Amino acid sequence: MRPCLSQTTTLPFPFADDVAAFADAGCQAMEVWLTKLETHLETHSPADTKRVLAERGMTLAAAAYQGGLLLSQGEQRKAHYDHFRKRLEICQELGIPTLLVVADFVGEVDATALERAVVSLTQAAQWAAGFGVRLALEFRAKNAFCASLDTALALVAQCSQPNVGVNFDVFHYYTGPSKFEDLKILTKNNLAHVQICDVAGVPRELATDADRILPGDGDFQLQPLLEMFRQCGYDGYVALELMNPTLWRANPTQVAEIGMTALRKILELATEPSTQ
Repeated sequence: MRPCLSQTTTLPFPFADDVAAFADAGCQAMEVWLTKLETHLETHSPADTKRVLAERGMTLAAAAYQGGLLLSQGEQRKAHYDHFRKRLEICQELGIPTLLVVADFVGEVDATALERAVVSLTQAAQWAAGFGVRLALEFRAKNAFCASLDTALALVAQCSQPNVGVNFDVFHYYTGPSKFEDLKILTKNNLAHVQICDVAGVPRELATDADRILPGDGDFQLQPLLEMFRQCGYDGYVALELMNPTLWRANPTQVAEIGMTALRKILELATEPSTQ
């Protein structure tokens, strides 16, 4: 498994600043926040952007995130899919292999809505395949539906497209209804991306994104999760994703440095032979 930093960890700073700060901190892979990248591309060409990335030795590991694809209808659906197509073009142009997709279940879900969601995910996957992009479906703890790993994996299985897997966000795993036995369903093929963080001293029901802290500094039992990822053959990126306002006020290079130190430590532990 390879360490990666999400641009949400330094959210107030521009795309180019993140590239420089992350590279200076010894990070070689970045999870893109698409709004930042889109703003950057308003004044910089894709060719110039690729040149800077190459000069700094930076790989764009994944892009976050696209919503509105599964249940939207009519003009709203057209707007979301137009935006989706533009983002697929960006991913293709800059060589971003994975695009995170958030399930838009906000109300009660019936059989019709579920069927529509599977059809839409299938269509989105087929679009993405045409651009050489893999989709990573994210479950979210407070969703009305698709709040658990089990449900996200079921949607991916029903979709039956080889370029669709799940995005495993540790925060949503621990603060939602997911169970440890759900991890047994993970395979190298259906686990597309991982985001990691920790939380300390906050009841899970009350935890918010702002409570995310460095992995290893909180209450989450991360090693069993990383061990399951390793056992299923996952060798992709593990992205540090911290939407913490305290870190947003700090120097981005310093944030990247402490983030990479925490990531390397926990991933090195995960590669050690199990003593059990």
